[in-house]
Amino acid sequence: MSMVEEFKKFIMRGNVLDMAVGIIIGAAFGKIVTSFVNDVLMPPIGLILGQVDFSNLFINLSGTPAATLAEAKAAGLPVIAYGSFLNAVIDFLIVAFAIFMLIKQVNRIMPKKEEEPAKEPRLCPYCKTEIPEEATKCPHCTSEL
Repeated sequence: MSMVEEFKKFIMRGNVLDMAVGIIIGAAFGKIVTSFVNDVLMPPIGLILGQVDFSNLFINLSGTPAATLAEAKAAGLPVIAYGSFLNAVIDFLIVAFAIFMLIKQVNRIMPKKEEEPAKEPRLCPYCKTEIPEEATKCPHCTSEL
């Protein structure tokens, strides 16, 4: 089989296609959540907390003054952009919660696999020790079975 044919066979397997679709949808969902956090959720929270723009919160590590994060980055100043980090954490929590709820619903809908009842162990009639089904002699007392 040529490498191209082998690659086609690999790509066309169901789980690879499912994974690709999941990654694409996950990336799109991540963009939606990021927009939700940055454009919908954080502005009202910033307003309630006194006109705070979380995406612009930073600690300037240099002695050079900078009014905004964009200005500090343009000047190449070392900064800790903890506002952006806070937005990323909120993004992650929303995505994680959405995935948790999705998996919870899928597990509820999917049929559960029935467990096979445990077989009674085979016991030696003489010493009452558990023995394998295929055994013709007891490995403990060496009795013929």
